[in-house]
Amino acid sequence: MPEAASPPVIGVIGGSGVYDIEGLEGAEWRRVESPFGEPSDALLFGRLEGQPMVFLPRHGRGHRMPPSELNFRANIDAMKRAGVTEILSVSAVGSLKEALAPGTFVLVDQFIDRTFARVKSFFGSGLVAHVSMAEPVCGRLGDALEAAAGEIGIDCVRGGTYLVMEGPQFSSKAESALYRSWGCDVIGMTNMPEAKLAREAELCYATVAMVTDYDCWHPHHDDVTVEQIIGVLTANADKARALIKATAPKLATREALCEKGCHEALGTALITAPEARDPALAAKLDAVAGRLLGG
Repeated sequence: MPEAASPPVIGVIGGSGVYDIEGLEGAEWRRVESPFGEPSDALLFGRLEGQPMVFLPRHGRGHRMPPSELNFRANIDAMKRAGVTEILSVSAVGSLKEALAPGTFVLVDQFIDRTFARVKSFFGSGLVAHVSMAEPVCGRLGDALEAAAGEIGIDCVRGGTYLVMEGPQFSSKAESALYRSWGCDVIGMTNMPEAKLAREAELCYATVAMVTDYDCWHPHHDDVTVEQIIGVLTANADKARALIKATAPKLATREALCEKGCHEALGTALITAPEARDPALAAKLDAVAGRLLGG
């Protein structure tokens, strides 16, 4: 956990189309081991205009891994072990609203988790924790991203609900209509349980959702195809890198721990009595919860 006035280390998780970060000084790919298994890839360490940064391609370089097979726990744990304090998550999504056209970036502030085949917590039998997900993204990071997007002319919408589906198949029309009736704004496959795990690891987290298509609900657009998405992905990836570059200086200093409480999210979450905690699980949580477990 960062100490007061410690310099931030920005972690970037790149989604579909974003497999590296250009312009990093001293860039070096390094493997980071995790007791939760193998992360998606090595981590790219470097500095962006002097700001320490760590990048992880969520699907691996070359897009080797589908959403349901991602080791989300290893990814977040590796980022924490690498010293990351804030995570900017970049994700390709489909639009569920007419106003959110392909090419739009959405800084989502809520999620609905409809995934069902993923391990969603670092904790479990022998060491139980319940973190709040009422505010799943960090407003401080959102402020920085919104300001940077405005400065460089990226079409960006602040606020919205991201429906996270299991995948890897795209939605049926019935499913798409259902999610629209719930008031969801975008749909994707990767930000859950990622956001939940980032909260458990006491990391600031924010999502940049890059719209690639209108899902399949739109009556005047063809059904979603990979070819269609790739075309928009290429343009979105360039804009995403520009946004990260513009945001980094805004996060270069932090006088204290995050005022939104992200860096202390576990403070009231651990419920298992100290004498009843599983030592083996506690040992695995040395990075995620070492602040409270004495790791």
